[in-house]
Amino acid sequence: MILLRDTAGGPEVYLLRRLGSMSFAPGAYVFPGGKVDERDAEGGHGWAGPSPDELAPPLGVPAAAAAALIRAAVRETFEECGVLLAGPSPDSVVTSVTGPDWAADADALSSGSLSLAELLIRRQLVLRADLLRPWSRWITPEAEPRRYDTRFFVATMPAGQQAAGGTGESDRAAWLRPAAALEAAEAGELAMLPPTRITLGELAAHPDIPAVMAANQPITPRRPVVVLDGDRAWLSLPDGSDDD
Repeated sequence: MILLRDTAGGPEVYLLRRLGSMSFAPGAYVFPGGKVDERDAEGGHGWAGPSPDELAPPLGVPAAAAAALIRAAVRETFEECGVLLAGPSPDSVVTSVTGPDWAADADALSSGSLSLAELLIRRQLVLRADLLRPWSRWITPEAEPRRYDTRFFVATMPAGQQAAGGTGESDRAAWLRPAAALEAAEAGELAMLPPTRITLGELAAHPDIPAVMAANQPITPRRPVVVLDGDRAWLSLPDGSDDD
């Protein structure tokens, strides 16, 4: 989830630093996220915004899978940074998701003992699919032993909520302007995977959050390949957006 907030100096993006002990991308700054869980298929809750049928084509999956992807994105964002894209009505958003009861719900979601659908139904909340939009899709190179087919979403921080970093998979969180984060990565100050760096470059091309949300961003699968040249290796993309 590419989470954005507006500031006087322009949009900022929320990044988490993965623990150094993680087997995949240790120490890298990433966007909050995770994988689709079996229980993300559960429905029965309120839904505001584009329907799964509308979201299926850009996500490249059937409607049921599109709904699960949206639920996973909302769930993981709540688990990873305490931000919940839901509200008591289709045109409102919950303003406070802090306190022991919310923390217990986040833990239950993380353990799988509670589904997002159950949480929304019990708290009488509507999933706000209109607050996020698909941004891109990345598939890891075939040379990578860990293969992922990842959808990136972009969303604006809900008014009244605060992002809280430091989950079980990260040890640091930061709000940074996309251009500044990219400069720090290029200077070697922040470790980042190529998809994160390229996404930051895409975000930096837009002056404000409405421009980001309205961007005509094509969502075609990006499948980098590893290119070797002597002792150098880099990722090559079909569209030419190569990264050392």
